Amino acid sequence: MSLPFSDHCDVLAENPQDLTCLIDSLQGQIRRDRLRYVEIRPLSSFDDPSTSFSVHSRYVIHELDLRPDLPVLFGAFHKDSTQRKIRRAEREQLSYTKGRTPELLDAFWRLMMLTRRRHKLPPQPIQWFRSLCRCFGDSLLIHVAHKCNVPVAAILTIRFKNTLTYKYGCSDPSFNHLGGTQLLMWNAIQEAKTAGLVKLDLGRSDTENTGLITFKDRWGASRRELVYRRASSPAAGQTFLNGMEASRRWQYARQLCSVLPDPLLHWAGKLLYKHVG
Repeated sequence: MSLPFSDHCDVLAENPQDLTCLIDSLQGQIRRDRLRYVEIRPLSSFDDPSTSFSVHSRYVIHELDLRPDLPVLFGAFHKDSTQRKIRRAEREQLSYTKGRTPELLDAFWRLMMLTRRRHKLPPQPIQWFRSLCRCFGDSLLIHVAHKCNVPVAAILTIRFKNTLTYKYGCSDPSFNHLGGTQLLMWNAIQEAKTAGLVKLDLGRSDTENTGLITFKDRWGASRRELVYRRASSPAAGQTFLNGMEASRRWQYARQLCSVLPDPLLHWAGKLLYKHVG
């Protein structure tokens, strides 16, 4: 993939002729280099003139319009699970720190370890986040909420032009009732407004992940379908069978991730994440 771990990226073609030329080139590369498939992740509608790209997977993507005034934005939040938790976090006097320091990255990654284990998934290697901090520079911020100097929740955001992207979020479940994540999101929204940004991209969600979809709905964000398309090699049937076997193995791996000690879980993340994107 040209942009690993990107939720979406529109095809860089200005007209149907350019799109046809691009698709023909990709089809030739699939045959020439014996690729299993080429995948595109357009945010806007995609009309393939050759119909070579078929629907492969569907997701939900949420976006929050930041142009309304802050009181209007706050009023659109879910009153119980969002507004109330923001006020709870303020009453609890949770502290809020942002930046890209090694200390903040370490706190973020430790919370990410807890969250990924809870979801039965290996964590992204800490080297991945170090690379993000180095490459994005001032455009990337790690936001961490503390209770009595103990990190309880963290999010990672990336700014590009007039959009703020919420890319990663994690927390210690023992402190979720304090509203740390909600406080961080609300602070990020206020800061984005102050900086003149007009959109918060909350990223994609699996259609079956109703909990994550509900969380994003409760920020007043609009949602729409995000469709990934693939053009496959002639051996697509064999690829499908291999995919079924890979899916079964992935389920076994998730069960294993829930019980691995931290050093082995960290190792699993380093091993696996170089092969996905």
